[in-house]
Amino acid sequence: MVQLMQRLLWFVGLVLLQVLVLNHIHIYEYATPLFYIYFILSLDVNVSRKSLLCWAFFLGLAIDLFCNTPGMNAAAATFLAFVRHPLLRIQTVRDIPEEAVPDMRQLGFLPYLRYVLTCTFLYVFILHLLDTFSLFSWKLFLLKVVSDVIMTVLFILCVNYISGKK
Repeated sequence: MVQLMQRLLWFVGLVLLQVLVLNHIHIYEYATPLFYIYFILSLDVNVSRKSLLCWAFFLGLAIDLFCNTPGMNAAAATFLAFVRHPLLRIQTVRDIPEEAVPDMRQLGFLPYLRYVLTCTFLYVFILHLLDTFSLFSWKLFLLKVVSDVIMTVLFILCVNYISGKK
């Protein structure tokens, strides 16, 4: 019960942070941090696939409702949740305990960076592909994807590093 309340608080907090603050940050009019995916990336390893998919779908749906993006975030977040377990297994060299949370302390810096970078790239790529629904201006598309990935990964690494210093 306590764990569910903590997750709900994180969920609400990250949605509000994204909608009220981070969506208004556009560095060079392209780079926007999509920090709310940290919720999906940092859920326990032992979270069931159904639960993870539900959390991710409702997180994306909440962002969609506030940002007037019809289902794009929900689709991309659900896809991220679907591929999270296999990507986590591929990116890590050693076995992770079942009750562990994927972070720098558990995985080490490079495996965690690979995990976050891969997941963020897939999420942002799908989100922008659904947004533009075209690869007609592929240079602009790649600029948006790369800039959003860099900003999001930097935010996630900074928060994970600071939270690990307790």
